[in-house]
Amino acid sequence: MKRMTLSARLRAYLDHPDPLAATVNLVAFVVGANGPFYPLYAMALIGRPGAWLFITMAASPVFLAIPALARRNGLAGRIALPLFGTLNTLWCAKLIGPASGVELLLLPCIVIASLSVRPSETLWRWGLIGLPMAAHLALSPVYGTGLLGFSPAQEAALFRLDLGSTATLLAFLGLVYGRLLPAALEK
Repeated sequence: MKRMTLSARLRAYLDHPDPLAATVNLVAFVVGANGPFYPLYAMALIGRPGAWLFITMAASPVFLAIPALARRNGLAGRIALPLFGTLNTLWCAKLIGPASGVELLLLPCIVIASLSVRPSETLWRWGLIGLPMAAHLALSPVYGTGLLGFSPAQEAALFRLDLGSTATLLAFLGLVYGRLLPAALEK
């Protein structure tokens, strides 16, 4: 019996008969796999050891499990990505503080909700689009400073990181969801 390579196993794990769920699986994997790098980038930028920053990656296993959830229920997997993305962003905003710009990552959550839930799934779609907006409006005024306590210069460095992360994720979303357009336009 022939052994599967690691890349073949990964492709099989991310694959789904629904192209939209397969796209969500890919995005969830990329987000989850990048989670452990955020604390490393942040520590390099702020110029101090920050072992506590590693708790920002607590949601990485959840993102990495979304393809398994989607295999059982495609809609649940498609809902889980923007939902856990929003919750993770709010968690990180409380840890790091809103001045870090981490709440900018709510923008990709809105885009993911818009693109991952079909127009026929109206309640889920609008609920998942509205959740990050409502959470921002309700929670931003009450976060206070982040639990990890950074200086203004460190917060400015984290803001640049979070702005770059947000822009990169939005570009990635455009690329991977854009692959679905030719098929949709041909129908």
